[in-house]
Amino acid sequence: MGPVLAGVLQLLALIGALALAYIPLGTYMARVYSSDKHWRVEKWIYKGIGANPDTEMRWPAYLRGVLAFSVAGVLFLYLLQRLQGVLPGSLGFSAIDPDQAFNTAVSFVTNTNWQSYYGEQAMGHVVQTAGLAVQNFVSAAVGIAVAVALVRGFARSRTGELGNFWSDLVRGTVRILVPLAALAAVVLVACGAIQNFSGIHEVGQFMGGQQQWKGGAVASQEAIKELGTNGGGYFNANSAHPFENPTPFSNLFEIFLILVIPFALTRTFGLMVGSVKQGYAILATMVTIWLGFTALMMWTEFAHHGPAFDLAGGAYEGKEVRFGVGGSSIFATATTLTSTGAVDSFHSSFTGLGGGITMLGMMLGEIAPGGTGSGLYGMLIMAVIAVFIAGLMVGRTPEYLGKKIGSREIKLAACYILITPALVLIFTAAAMALPTPGNSMTNSGAHGFSEILYAYTSASNNNGSAFAGLNADTQWFNSTLGLAMLFGRFLPMVFVLALAGSLAEQKPVPETAGTLRTDKPLYAGLLVGTIIIITGLTYFPALALGPLAEGLAS
Repeated sequence: MGPVLAGVLQLLALIGALALAYIPLGTYMARVYSSDKHWRVEKWIYKGIGANPDTEMRWPAYLRGVLAFSVAGVLFLYLLQRLQGVLPGSLGFSAIDPDQAFNTAVSFVTNTNWQSYYGEQAMGHVVQTAGLAVQNFVSAAVGIAVAVALVRGFARSRTGELGNFWSDLVRGTVRILVPLAALAAVVLVACGAIQNFSGIHEVGQFMGGQQQWKGGAVASQEAIKELGTNGGGYFNANSAHPFENPTPFSNLFEIFLILVIPFALTRTFGLMVGSVKQGYAILATMVTIWLGFTALMMWTEFAHHGPAFDLAGGAYEGKEVRFGVGGSSIFATATTLTSTGAVDSFHSSFTGLGGGITMLGMMLGEIAPGGTGSGLYGMLIMAVIAVFIAGLMVGRTPEYLGKKIGSREIKLAACYILITPALVLIFTAAAMALPTPGNSMTNSGAHGFSEILYAYTSASNNNGSAFAGLNADTQWFNSTLGLAMLFGRFLPMVFVLALAGSLAEQKPVPETAGTLRTDKPLYAGLLVGTIIIITGLTYFPALALGPLAEGLAS
């Protein structure tokens, strides 16, 4: 079997698995967030944190809950890292430096999981399990909660109430993420991923030095790392490490975990707003972009030039031979079109255009299908922009799901889509203009610029993957990337929840013959075009200086 055919068959198997999971998972999540009953364990949690899960919240109160919980998470994880040297199970590792502890705490709380450290050489069992793994669960649950609040904004009328943040947070964790991650961890252990609390083992000489292997609760963290679109690996090699991702089957299974919740949330959305067809329209938009990017990535990586690539059967530099070019290409597209950031290959070693595709996937806003929750609310923001553009074309007030999109709504949506590009471009420009940050680049020219652009694109979009080649463990990058992650996570949430509150207060607008049908292929095509055009106009100059210049020159 040739490598191209193997890659295509993997893609078809992945599509089949996602299709089988779509209806049951999407329906189950809709029931979770629509139920008025609480499990016993949930009641214990509410009592422990002093929350009343039956109290409805308007958007400012919902936002305060999100921010308060996240600030507490950052402080706890920061202190855990700073105290690592005196904690049990530290494996002899010392406390993390202040700038790196800040960067890591912000990274995991914001669902970014950017790592400027070597996991097997810096973090003990307590920090990995009680700190990083816990945030993998709850940061993903926060994203889903915000998405559900926006969906309620479309579904409700004549009220500003969006539900209860604490109830949404606990249900997302207890009823969805924990059971699914437990099942996924069992599958990964069966595939060969390790799950233990062993220490550091000396295993022999390597390149003149002693080689060490470290154990850990890897399979359980790997499961929620992918399922929650987090991305932080137990080891520096991330999902290219055989302890995290042992076989081609585990590689395909991890891609499935990355995509299954974001895609299934479109059905949850359709059921909660009372129109499954609306969910299918959003799903069609996501699938069109995802398949297009995946096909383009596989083409760029298989369309190699030169005798070395011909003999190898593809662009194998930076890729694991057990996954092949096809599996690595599918993984790279999935992880950058979501907010996962996990890698089973190194994007810096992709072809020039291939590296550009990974960047463009993040620059789209990671909405095809995006992160757990963040992908859905990002796509719904773009849906609001698309109906506004359609309204301008036909000269009537735009409407979406029975709600008028007036000046307030469009201002909130516009602020949402402007925040991330501003963070990416401003921080990239500052890093390139100042003398010190440039010293962290391994390469010069267009590829070196791509290293910097990729880092801030990844941080601002809460992705977390790295281009490889950039030394980000400096005070400048730890601090500025941390700020980019904070602003890129929580400023958009402000506008999402404000938009949800504004929509929930409206009375429904009756559908007429002039109403744009947003559940038809025509609208899905308009939405795809809106996403590509807005992103292209914003980022094209920066892309032209980096990956496009490199790709055209090769």
